[in-house]
Amino acid sequence: TTGASSNSDSSTTVESMEDNPDGGCHIYRNGYYRTDLSVVEGILEVNIIQMMSIQMTESQAENSLVDFVVTCQGSLPTDVCTVVSDPTCQVSKSVVCDPITVTDECLLTIRRAFEEPGTYCINITLGDDTSQALASALISVNGGEST
Repeated sequence: TTGASSNSDSSTTVESMEDNPDGGCHIYRNGYYRTDLSVVEGILEVNIIQMMSIQMTESQAENSLVDFVVTCQGSLPTDVCTVVSDPTCQVSKSVVCDPITVTDECLLTIRRAFEEPGTYCINITLGDDTSQALASALISVNGGEST
């Protein structure tokens, strides 16, 4: 809250009661405690703004590579996880997590490989020590081309 507290004493009385499993009696504790809270902004939003198929030579054609260009709002992420699932987003096929370094603006490119053509659900999660944010998309991979 932003308003002043009506209680001038910053400490709070705590009374706790615990069951004692051995004797069936109760233990009463009285006292004061004080704590500080830190409010952090966190990662507020993640957006996949572009998906690009990477053209490869015939000798590299065993996997299709796709670059995902991602932006975010709020604090800067320290790790990224990509979950590739079936088109219903119910059955996970692979999970890849990597640490990242974002220094100024939250704009990054994530490259992922797809072993076979098909339609996939992609969940990209950006995280830091205090928060996570998720973006999802459906992608169709057609033997080196994606839409």
